[in-house]
Amino acid sequence: MRTCNQFVPALLSANETAHRAVTTSATDLLHENEMKKKLTKRRHNRVSVHAGQVEFVKVNIGGWQWRDVYQWLLALRWPKFAAVVAAAYIALNLLFATLYAIDPNSIAGTTGGQWFYDCFFFSVQTLATVGYGHMYPQTLYGHVISMIEIMSGIFLLAVVTGLIFVRFSRPVARIAFSRSMVIGSLNGQPTLMVRVGNQHQHSIVGTEFRIMFMRDEPLVEGGDFRYFYTLKLHFDKLIIFPAALTLRHVIDKSSPLYGATLESLQTSRALFAVSVSGIDPVIAAPVQAQHDYSWREVRFGERFVDIYTQSGRGQLTVDYGRLHETESAE
Repeated sequence: MRTCNQFVPALLSANETAHRAVTTSATDLLHENEMKKKLTKRRHNRVSVHAGQVEFVKVNIGGWQWRDVYQWLLALRWPKFAAVVAAAYIALNLLFATLYAIDPNSIAGTTGGQWFYDCFFFSVQTLATVGYGHMYPQTLYGHVISMIEIMSGIFLLAVVTGLIFVRFSRPVARIAFSRSMVIGSLNGQPTLMVRVGNQHQHSIVGTEFRIMFMRDEPLVEGGDFRYFYTLKLHFDKLIIFPAALTLRHVIDKSSPLYGATLESLQTSRALFAVSVSGIDPVIAAPVQAQHDYSWREVRFGERFVDIYTQSGRGQLTVDYGRLHETESAE
C-alpha cells in the first residue's frame, strides 16, 4: 500500500511536468510561426525613392503608416490628386447609397424611378450637407445612416480643405539649372562651372549654394567604395539672389577633380549634385532645389556664354533663353 500511495503522486507529478513541457513547446512554436510571418511580410515591403537620376529601392523597412498617406497625397501632382479625391468621393457615395438601398423605406420623397439612383443622389446631398428638402430619411435606420454620413462628410471636407491649403501655400523654389556642367579655363585655371537662375519675380535672400561630387574609388582590400566630396566654391553664400549666376570650383591640386578626364569620370561612375537653398521673403519660408549631373552631362573645354547686357539707364538685362548655351573656352 505504501508503495502504491507513493507511486500515484509521482505519476501525477510526471504527467503535470509533461503537460507543461508540451504547452511550452506549443507556445514557442506558435510564437516562432508568428515571427516568421512578420519577417516574411516585411521582406515583401518595397519602397522606391528617386534621388535625381538614381532610384533607391528600400526593402525590409516595415509597412506604411497613416502619416505616409498624408505625405503621399501632398507629393502627388495636381491631376493625380484631383483624380484621387474624386475617386474617394464617388466611392464614399456609392457605399452610403448601398446602405440606404438595403431598406426600401429608408428615404421618403424619391422620384419613383431607379431606387439606387435616388439613393446615390440623396447620399450626394447628405454628404455635402446640402439638403434640398425633397428627399429625407423617414425611418430610424435611414436617420442613423444619414447621421453617420453627415459626420463623414464634415471630416472629408476638413481633410480635403487642409490638403488643398497646404498644396497651395507650399513654397516653390523655382530655380533653373543649366542642362550641363562645363570644365574649362577661367582666369588661366581649369574650373568646373554650372549655371543657376532664380525664376521668381523677386529675390531670394540668405541663399546658400553647394556642389557635391561623388565617385567610386578602389580600396586596398579590393573592390570599390563610394566617396563623397563637397567642392569648394568661389562663393557659397549670397545675401540676395536676384537673377542668374555661375557657380565655379577651381580644379587645383587640392581638388578631387584634379587630373580628371571624361574617361576617368565614366569609369568611376561620377555624379554631381547641386543644391540651392534660401528664404522666400514674400512668405518668409525656406525654399530648396537640387539637380544632379552624371558624367555624360559634363562638357570639357567649354564655358557658359554671357547672358547679361547693360543698358544706359543702369539696368541689367538677363536673357534666360541663353541660360544653357556654352562656347569654346579655348
